[in-house]
Parts: sequence; C-alpha cells; structure tokens
Amino acid sequence: MDFSGGLYGFGIPFLVILTALVFVHELGHYLVARWNGVRVEIFSIGFGPELFGWTDKAGTRWKFSIIPLGGYVKMFGDANAASMPDGSVSELSAAERAVAFPHKRLGQRAWIVAAGPIANFLFAIVLLAGLFSVIGQPFTPAVVGEVMPDSAAEAAGFEPGDEVISVNGQSVARFEELQRIVGLRPEERLEVVVLRDGQEVDLVAIPARVVRENGLGEEQEVGQLGIQRSSSDFIRHDPATAVWQATRETVSIINQTFTALGQIIRGDRGADELGGPIRIAQMSGQVAEHGIPQAIFFAAVLSINLGLINLFPVPMLDGGHLLFYAIEALRGRPLGERAQEYGFRIGLALVLTLMVFVTWNDLLRFEGLVSFVKGLVT
Repeated sequence: MDFSGGLYGFGIPFLVILTALVFVHELGHYLVARWNGVRVEIFSIGFGPELFGWTDKAGTRWKFSIIPLGGYVKMFGDANAASMPDGSVSELSAAERAVAFPHKRLGQRAWIVAAGPIANFLFAIVLLAGLFSVIGQPFTPAVVGEVMPDSAAEAAGFEPGDEVISVNGQSVARFEELQRIVGLRPEERLEVVVLRDGQEVDLVAIPARVVRENGLGEEQEVGQLGIQRSSSDFIRHDPATAVWQATRETVSIINQTFTALGQIIRGDRGADELGGPIRIAQMSGQVAEHGIPQAIFFAAVLSINLGLINLFPVPMLDGGHLLFYAIEALRGRPLGERAQEYGFRIGLALVLTLMVFVTWNDLLRFEGLVSFVKGLVT
C-alpha cells in the first residue's frame, strides 16, 4: 500500500463509521445512566478541545471534540472521563448524591458500564438483521460438491453430498460458516460431523496451511480442507428470521475473534495481523468502494469488536471497571483510591502500548515507509 496516496481516500468513510459506532457505545452508557437517575455532564464524540456542541435542558453538554478517535460520557461525581471517583463526592448534599454515579448501587453502576458494549452488540445485530432482510444473506448449504484430490478433505474421508452439521461441537448451518471455522485453524485437528445418506458420520480432518491474499491484498496463512460447495445461494429473510440469523452471525464473529486472539497469544498466529486505526481506516475506504451492503457488514463487525475490546478486564476500559466492581462485590467494599489509581495508570500504559504496537503494524504495511524511516536514522 502506498503511504503517500491513500490517507485522504479512506479518511471520510472511516470517520463516518467510527463516529456512528462511538455514538452508539456512549449512548448505551448515557441512556442507562439517565434511566438510573444519574446526571450526565458531558457526552463527547472525540477527545481534546471542543469543536462545537450544545447543552440540553438536563444540563448535558453534547459536543464534538478535535481528536475523533473515540468518545466518552462524563457523569456527575466522576473526576474525569475514565469514571474515576471525584474526591469531593463525600461533600455532596443529599440531592447531589442522589444523581451522582459513585453513590449508585453496585448493580446500577455495573449495568451502566456494561451498557456501552451491550449497545455495540445490539447495534451489530440490528445492522445485520436489516441487511439480511432487505438485501439478503449469503446462505449456501454446507454440502460438499467436490472433494479435491490429495487434499485434507480426501484424507479425512469426505465424500460429495456430505452435509457438514458441526465442527468441534460448533453447529454449522452455512458453507460460509464452515469456511470461517476452517480458515482460522490451519493444521489443527477438527472433529467434523457430516450427514451422509441420512446418518451422522464422524470425521477427523487437519486443514492444510496455505497462503492466500485477503481483501487488502495482504498474504495470510489460512486453513484449507480442499472441498468445493455444491451450490451458491443468497436468501432474503423475514424480520424474525433475519434477527435470529444476525444473532447467530454475531455470536460466530465473537467466537472466531477469541479463537484468533488465542492463537496469537499461543504463538500460532503472527501478532503482525493485529491492526489499528490506520488499517481500519484503510479497510473502511475499501469496503465503501464496494457498496453500501459491504460497508454495513463491516460496520457491524467493527461494532462487535469495539464491544469486545471494551470488555477486556483492563482498567481504563469498561471491562476494567466491571473487574473492580466484581472485586467490590466479593470484598463487600470498593478498592481503595490508591489501588484504583494505580490500576488506572497500569491500564493506561497497557492501552497506550497496544495502540503504539498496532499503529506500528499499520505503518509497516505502507510501501516505502520502513526504508524511509531507516534512511532517517542511518
């Protein structure tokens, strides 16, 4: 990818998609906070100095800030956007304590914090359900049309006409799901159940490791069984079925995300596959060029990943707050202010380190950048 040519081309789609997802995430926090009687002081899209905004009748400042990579909701009683308790909360009047976030019950605080990621998951389901009911869903039966010679499928005993119904205990309804599962597991043992002549047959397959280009033109190692589908179909669902299929797709994406992360942690998959804001921006521009349906699906996948990332048990993220609340529930009292402060500092360091790492990964994908940097330091 050319570093000098692409930034402007994918910037606008990236900002549109990111702004929508951040708004949904923060709206989840906002709505549940208001529902539980918490006063919300700031609802910000972006960080840093305010570009423009307005104050509503409830006293909430709705604003867009200069750094558009995220957002936050600041509630009454919080010292900052990370929801660290304000040291002056003990001096509040009874009326102020009634609308202060730190004075809410533990269950209410946990629900408010969890509402952001939950909103992202629900938004993904809504996007996918709308897509599947209006445009349709790729829905190819998981039936083997042809078994390639000398392939992993042939060695496992697959036959034309076999219908794959599960892999490693995970049900399979579409050929597309089978491709996703196999692609993430090169050279791993797969226990496959197929339906053959009305009877279930157990097979064991080990997908071959092959190198293919992804949608960005980058080479990736994926698993390959060596089977071809029997047919290809595209189905528009009624609203109820669309919601069900959207939920299944969301759960499938979550499962595959955890599978890929586990492989990276174990060293089975390279950490260079992790991408940051620049790569997401690039992908946003590319999917936008392919049309609205592709952009909607991409936004749904990003919304799911945004929800997952925020649930990681790292202070500064929603999952870190939930971890503190779990400890509070076990101890019967909150962690001390010093422990929480150190936790947030460690969390901030972890988040910044990860951001630097994935951004460096992104930059390495631009042609000529590494040579340029080397030229500056040699």
